[in-house]
Amino acid sequence: MRHRQGSRLLAAALGAGLAASVLLPTAAGAADGPSGGNPAKTSARTQADVRGAALPYVEYEAENGTYNGTLLEAEPHRPFGHTNFATESSGRKSVRLNSTGQYVEFTSANSTNSIVVRNAIPDAPGGGGQEKTLSLYANGTFVQKVTLSSKHSWLYGNTDSPEGLTNRPGGDARRLFDESHALLKKSYPQGTKFRLQRDAGDDAAYYIIDLIDLEEVAPPAAKPAECTSITQYGAVPDDGKDDTTAIQNAVTADQKGDIACVWIPAGRWRQEKKILTDDPLNRGEYNQLGIRDVTIRGAGMWHSQLYTLTPPHEAGGINHPHEGNFGFDIDDNTKISDIAIFGSGTIRGGDGNHEGGVGLNGRFGKNTKISNVWIEHANVGAWVGRDYSNIPELWGPGDGLEFSGMRIRNTYADGVNFSNGTRNSSVVNSSFRNTGDDALAVWANRYVKDPSVDIGHDNTFRDNTVQLPWRANGIAIYGGYGNKIENNTVSDTMNYPGIMLATDHDPLPFSGQTLIANNGLYRTGGAFWGEAQEFGAITLFAQGQNIPGVTIRDTVIHDSTYDGIQFKSGGGATPDVKISNVKISKSNNGAGIRAHGGARGSATLSNVTISGSADGDILVEPGSQFVINKVAAKAASSAKKSGQRK
Repeated sequence: MRHRQGSRLLAAALGAGLAASVLLPTAAGAADGPSGGNPAKTSARTQADVRGAALPYVEYEAENGTYNGTLLEAEPHRPFGHTNFATESSGRKSVRLNSTGQYVEFTSANSTNSIVVRNAIPDAPGGGGQEKTLSLYANGTFVQKVTLSSKHSWLYGNTDSPEGLTNRPGGDARRLFDESHALLKKSYPQGTKFRLQRDAGDDAAYYIIDLIDLEEVAPPAAKPAECTSITQYGAVPDDGKDDTTAIQNAVTADQKGDIACVWIPAGRWRQEKKILTDDPLNRGEYNQLGIRDVTIRGAGMWHSQLYTLTPPHEAGGINHPHEGNFGFDIDDNTKISDIAIFGSGTIRGGDGNHEGGVGLNGRFGKNTKISNVWIEHANVGAWVGRDYSNIPELWGPGDGLEFSGMRIRNTYADGVNFSNGTRNSSVVNSSFRNTGDDALAVWANRYVKDPSVDIGHDNTFRDNTVQLPWRANGIAIYGGYGNKIENNTVSDTMNYPGIMLATDHDPLPFSGQTLIANNGLYRTGGAFWGEAQEFGAITLFAQGQNIPGVTIRDTVIHDSTYDGIQFKSGGGATPDVKISNVKISKSNNGAGIRAHGGARGSATLSNVTISGSADGDILVEPGSQFVINKVAAKAASSAKKSGQRK
């Protein structure tokens, strides 16, 4: 979200992608990549493609099943922000159910006792969303009603600035989809024929079904002997009453050493205040002292769920206004695992700066590990770092953090952002869908103790699946050194690159090496900033500062909206970029590789193959000082020059 803990707006990006556990389809569908080939992607990854996260669910595309609704399919330029459902759909296709009896049906490739439905239903006439039901059948027998909601979708306005968007209906809309999930009363075997059908009582004006996830959820885990339950402190599950005091007291007891571990049992637990440490010195306008030396465990992300009913902007300024009234503020040495954190945000920045809060935030420190945590309807999933000015005597960068098994969905800004000098940290084997800014980012910002030393470095994003960010990049790095983007899949970005390296947002400089390796990008890139700037699947944007030391290798780029790899005009240079073993196919409205007229620097290509690009394989625009060296024969068939695209 790129603010200085309360200022600084994002001036950039969007991206996304995922499909299912294996991600790349096989055989005839392989070229289409995630969500564009087979109706189901199994959870057993093949030797031929081990990119992305090994996820516990299988994903099914509505358009690849049997249906009698209306197929929605995006236009070639995939326009975004104009109430365009197909552009915002996985695989750029979805199915609309307009009348009673219409359905989407598919046969399961796995056993399941749960369902997630990515869907869109209309907003309420006056805004604020509504709830409607849709009927689920298994092998022709009614199972249950699935409740769908538009409370967290539907942002209106023609501006690309999130601060200009509103929840008040009027004009063009975006962020049209949300998700509903349910545990079923029993498990259904592989081969079950599931149907989502519009019955007589399902009375939304329309239903748009994008995809369905099916997962065999394990039973709730038992409480470890060393842990103490929050029920010992007065929390009661599923009663709708605020359990914050009990949760806070349990965490404080752990922090003091009175108990060894906090246990959150199966159940829904209402939380209306951020869990943190009270600052006895009351430094700063807001309490910005996080928890430390704490272990919090749950019975599983489907079972132990924290939720809030109060939108953050109505919570009375609890903690920092960007950080909200739910989740955890972390300072050091904290372990959190196997829970869900569900916020109640509905907007990012617009309507009076009404932001959606942050699931996990703070300094994070050392020895912090977050695993198997589901975060949804937050402004940001996890924002790592605080400005040095936020209690300078406590400042310290995140160092050696580990995020794994994360499931971050439907945010209004970033998924996970490594900011304020974060180093030696990683996000692995995690999935991100429908983030409102970069799903994953390193922002080596200047708001640190010593800008000459406290530079974000040696962070890794590996084995992640990124899908459908509705604003900004799939994965981005802004400054620093030794950072790596490896073995991820990114698909269906709305308006920005799948992967971007950039020096906007005034970061500390790039230096050393930045590695982009063994990634798959499918249907990424797009047009933004008044639809006047067209971004490639991978874009290098040296805005003023240079971006040296870039290696791009062992990567597949398919079905890009514009260019495959793009060197963007910006004033700085990208010298000596090394590109090897890269396959670029079907750049729909751009070139395989493009250097803008204002781009400066050079790239050396080795074993790069390009095919099916609308503007040719390699395009160096007139006036460009960019030089492409040692171009492999397959990539040189149609190097040409033309005027710069708008």
